[in-house]
Amino acid sequence: MDRRDFVRIGLAAGAAAGVSQAPGAAAAAQPGAGGVLDAGVLRQQALMRSGRLSSHALTSQYLARIDAIDRSGPRINAIIELNPDALTIARERDRERAAGKVRGPLHGIPVLLKDNIATGDRMCTSAGSLALAGVRASRDAHVVARLRAAGAVILGKTNMSEWANMRSTHSVSGWSARGGLTRNPYALDRSCSGSSSGSGAAIAACLATLAVGTETDGSIVSPASVCGLVGIKPTLGLVSRSGIIPISRSQDTAGPMARSVADAALMLAAMVGVDRADAATLDGAGKAGDYARALDKKGLRGMRIGVARDFFGSNDGLDAVIERALLVLAAQGAILVDPVQVPNVAKYADSEAEVMLHEFKAGLADYLREYAPGAPVADMAGVTAFNQKHQRTEMRYFGQEYLLRAQAREGLDSQEYLDALANNHRYAREEGLDQVLREHQLDALVAPTGGPAWLTDFINGDHYGGSFSTPAAVAGYPHVTVPAGFVHGLPVGLSFVGAAYSEAALIKMAYAFEQATLHRRAPRFLATVSPAVR
Repeated sequence: MDRRDFVRIGLAAGAAAGVSQAPGAAAAAQPGAGGVLDAGVLRQQALMRSGRLSSHALTSQYLARIDAIDRSGPRINAIIELNPDALTIARERDRERAAGKVRGPLHGIPVLLKDNIATGDRMCTSAGSLALAGVRASRDAHVVARLRAAGAVILGKTNMSEWANMRSTHSVSGWSARGGLTRNPYALDRSCSGSSSGSGAAIAACLATLAVGTETDGSIVSPASVCGLVGIKPTLGLVSRSGIIPISRSQDTAGPMARSVADAALMLAAMVGVDRADAATLDGAGKAGDYARALDKKGLRGMRIGVARDFFGSNDGLDAVIERALLVLAAQGAILVDPVQVPNVAKYADSEAEVMLHEFKAGLADYLREYAPGAPVADMAGVTAFNQKHQRTEMRYFGQEYLLRAQAREGLDSQEYLDALANNHRYAREEGLDQVLREHQLDALVAPTGGPAWLTDFINGDHYGGSFSTPAAVAGYPHVTVPAGFVHGLPVGLSFVGAAYSEAALIKMAYAFEQATLHRRAPRFLATVSPAVR
């Protein structure tokens, strides 16, 4: 890695707020970006209100930062495609502001989208697969329409683990045949986790203000944790999934990935909404909270928080970080109930996978028919045949075992599927999270989000540490991760998990913890943090 590339496009951090900077001079001089690029939504809005910044200038600076950090320099490879209309959209948001029309906190704010989220524009939506390379969606996903209505500037699409990491038992998180490998900004030889890998890496590296990730089980909170970010996996149905390439209709959701709790909360507020094309959102009607009001530095006072000790023990360094986090929670007024056990987790280990395989097959065909009718593939059988035909590019590192297993499943009226789904809901919800929260009268559970980032390994595939993602994922309940500290220079997160539609309470607790600790540090794009390699 040539450090001279870091300064190929220079800009003093103190001058980054000005609109007078030429677009080509917008990347920060130091790897950490600093200045306006690292600022949050509220600071960027304040600068735009004062006339010291425009959306066009901010968007230009992020585009230059992408050129300097993503395409050159350390080449983290987080962006799979840029929106050719981004600057035009930014100019229009500036014209609206000048005319007195400000749509809300995201007006003029650059946002990145994961590449499985449909946009009815000149970008394609591929889930990282060459089978969908060049295929444009027929219209925006509902969540994209919500963000555009809120005034966001869609900056581009982020790379991801191909097919949202539902392709192979030996997959490499952050790799797709279309986009290549995304690298972790904290240590370039390590994983960003999956499947919202590009969203995590991009926001950590200050390539945009905000990003949207998607999660079936861990794909928002895990990349957020290992990239030093805040991630919010909402309650199933709070955010529409229409127009998102699916894995599991009983677990999929989109959610914010940001550098602060405040940014994530403001973005979530813009994303929520009822969509008649997604029946799950009808259950969420009227259940969204006031997420901006939840940003309370005293938000931990009197909160009863259970410590889920069953999810500790995967890494001594991680456990030490979380033990210090628990002391902070108590010092901020939380009442810790320690330990508590989340019951029956093992009882849905197999049925979760069964549900995913059935729903993936059915959901993919539905998406392709509605959003990509001109695609060269129409269903799971078409995708597996495409991969087999293009083995050299699609399967040079790992196979497609999950796709083949999904193709072999019956329809969603099969008894095998219905029994597995009922099992998931019983043991993850009423005899799982609901039970432990009720028995101990808890406002939330906490545990390590997961282990530090692992070395990228194309021979053996991913080798995760522990994870706290599954109970909330299978239940469809909210999960917020916030930076908790570092293990050998690698970020790790603290997770808050609660009952359905308790996002506002979780945001309140996460914000209070964040403000009491301020753990996030910008990445330095190190080649490695491994002592034996340095």
